[in-house]
Amino acid sequence: MTALAGKTAVITGATSGIGVDVARSFVAEGAQVLLAGRRKEHGDAVAEMLGSAATFVQVDVSIEDEVAALVTRALDQYGALDIVVNNAGAPATLCGMADVDIDAFRRVLDVNLYGPLYAIKHAAAHMQSRGQGSIINIGSVAGRSAAVSGLDYSTSKAALQHLTRWAAMELGEHGVRVNCVSPGFIATGIFAKAAGLSDADAERSAARLAAEFAPELAKVQPVSRPGVGADVAAAVVFLASDAARYINGHDLALDGGMTVRQPYSVMRAQRTRIADIVAGR
Repeated sequence: MTALAGKTAVITGATSGIGVDVARSFVAEGAQVLLAGRRKEHGDAVAEMLGSAATFVQVDVSIEDEVAALVTRALDQYGALDIVVNNAGAPATLCGMADVDIDAFRRVLDVNLYGPLYAIKHAAAHMQSRGQGSIINIGSVAGRSAAVSGLDYSTSKAALQHLTRWAAMELGEHGVRVNCVSPGFIATGIFAKAAGLSDADAERSAARLAAEFAPELAKVQPVSRPGVGADVAAAVVFLASDAARYINGHDLALDGGMTVRQPYSVMRAQRTRIADIVAGR
């Protein structure tokens, strides 16, 4: 497989979950990859698993200088930067409006919004000078609907989707495409992290989550199974590749139809129930 042969990429949040699956797919498609993340032990292990095509760099994406240094490292190591995948994400905090912790809210935006902004800012000049590049932001269906996640996470992803459109409008003139992939329920550890589990325990919970959430998903989306990281990785590979050379400013919902709304069978049952109530049955 050679969809990304000869290309170089930076992937943030590459120490677990979707980031690992994207990195694995990129390497399989022929790319050289810099894996970025906070946890050195995990990042080194992923790089070792992927082989000589992958290198780990410890980075906190909420710190602009560290993101700038990451882009410089990619240019120094590979001589060019073709692809940036902004995948690093902070989980939601579930609370009502009256109970919002403003510092916690800012921390989520620092990672989910400002991290991608820093990466786009520092990659843009190089990509524009070459007249090519692909930037993929990992959003969420929570950015499209207020009923999916917490206020902080939902707000950050909605803003990221608009950042994608703005960057696509500006950079597209220079041959740089910017797109977004917005997953729905993907069985990763981020849900357990939001519930307060440790990183290690959260990652071990992913397989169990997939099995336990399937019955709930059958009520809210036409394709009832949970997504997996490989589903997201396939979409990211496509958007990163030359096959997607005419796609710019797009937000791809990868959600089993959740944004379409509930399954037909659920809708029919609800309408039948309403008809029974109206008819007094």
